[in-house]
Amino acid sequence: MSYASEVKKELTGITVHEKNARAELMALIRMNGSIGLANHAMILNVQTESPAIARRIYSLIKQLYKVESDILVRKKMKLKKNNTYVVRLRHHVQEILGDLAILDGFQIKERVPLDLLTDDLMIRSYLRVAFLAGGSVNNPETSRYHLEIYSLYEEHNEMIAEMINRYDLNARTTNRRSGYIVYLKEAEKIANFLQLIGATTSMLEFENIRIVRDMRNSVNRLVNCENANMDKVANAANRQVENIMLIEATVGLSSLPEKLRAIAETRLAHQEVSLKELGTLVPGGPISKSGVNHRLRKLNAYADELRQGKVI
Repeated sequence: MSYASEVKKELTGITVHEKNARAELMALIRMNGSIGLANHAMILNVQTESPAIARRIYSLIKQLYKVESDILVRKKMKLKKNNTYVVRLRHHVQEILGDLAILDGFQIKERVPLDLLTDDLMIRSYLRVAFLAGGSVNNPETSRYHLEIYSLYEEHNEMIAEMINRYDLNARTTNRRSGYIVYLKEAEKIANFLQLIGATTSMLEFENIRIVRDMRNSVNRLVNCENANMDKVANAANRQVENIMLIEATVGLSSLPEKLRAIAETRLAHQEVSLKELGTLVPGGPISKSGVNHRLRKLNAYADELRQGKVI
């Protein structure tokens, strides 16, 4: 089961107060519902690929309006495609949709009258079901953090973004195929949203994975930095040894001033040590790291002059 499926499974198990159940039903019908006619009567179809969400729609209608609906299963012919579940309401459709402020003539309204969402819990319930109906979230172990909610209507999408941003979550909107999405990219904001809609267990799992992942990334950065520094030191030491050997082969180390000869001989004898360690090994030392570096730079410059034939 994917991480997004685990989140939705947790959300479908939440029991809500009747007022908040009404907000949930408003979102489910507005996002996944369609209106049709059968035998000169209006019918409502609410479609989903999740049997748990289908059962929740059925239960909400029965709980709030004491009306029975049908659940139809449509099997997909293509391999690896989920079945589609349709909750079909045949009775009291106009009354129910009117009570939920969803119906506009024979069309579903794009925007929820916000005065119907009278408190914080109703807004959270609406967002919870908006995610159930059209949401997805990346596994936190993947390379990028991403949570989104898809909506068919632009006004409805903007309204969902407004609701989310009441909680300072920095939600953004964009076009997607034949609809619109509101999305979150920051890990902390995604975790806060999951907690907001009641997916506490999933939020804790998200945070645990994120902490381990961030720690692993920090360790990798430190290791890479350390390896880069070690490579830099090794390359510098190899260049120093190469230059000293050139000087020895060309004019001999005995031709060098005493201090340069001492550092050159010590570097040849201890090719893998750091500058700090090298300073403690020089005869007549110790010498500071900057002092060692200064003398080695002089040797490098002298070797370059020998290569260019500037020294006779």
